[in-house]
Amino acid sequence: MPYALDDRGRPSFLISKMAMHTQNLDEDSRASLLVTEDTTASDPLGAGRVTLLGRAEPVPEEDLETVRENYLTRHEKARYWVDYGDFGFYRMELVDVYFVGGFGVMGWVEAGGYSDAEPDPLADHAPGILEHMNRDHADALVRLAGAFADLEATEAQMTAVDRLGFHLRVMTDGRYRGCRIAFPREAKDPEQTRQVLVEMVRQTR
Repeated sequence: MPYALDDRGRPSFLISKMAMHTQNLDEDSRASLLVTEDTTASDPLGAGRVTLLGRAEPVPEEDLETVRENYLTRHEKARYWVDYGDFGFYRMELVDVYFVGGFGVMGWVEAGGYSDAEPDPLADHAPGILEHMNRDHADALVRLAGAFADLEATEAQMTAVDRLGFHLRVMTDGRYRGCRIAFPREAKDPEQTRQVLVEMVRQTR
């Protein structure tokens, strides 16, 4: 389902009254939205995903202009049908959030905590960082698992990265395990991330 987010992280949708999901929402507004990272990866179970749970209801008249502008900024092609009479904007008021960050990393997040959170500065850069680390520095990831997670790994793959650290999926004792390793300091862009990782790898030698 195409969606857009407002400054509180609430998803909005442009949906047709003829669609079964819209008719279902009009009968019972309880809904969930599953958002995943790139599932074309070789191991989709290692990708991050989040389930937003709440109530999806028609956007109030006083908020329509803002929601419309925000949605069309993200989905330009929707301008072709946004003014069709059977289409309308719905917005989900969040009740709960369930997050999975990869293997062995999961848990509930309070809706208020989610709404108040700032977007991670590495969000748009993470795919490139993951590709680079897994392609060019697989041996270093094994050493990082040993030095910072106390795991004797035979292989390791970085599955997620953010400003505070990263997740690894490691093969140890004949099975896969997930772990998170914290950065020694916050990394707010790809260059700072590179510097922090280089320092951490040097500490393993």
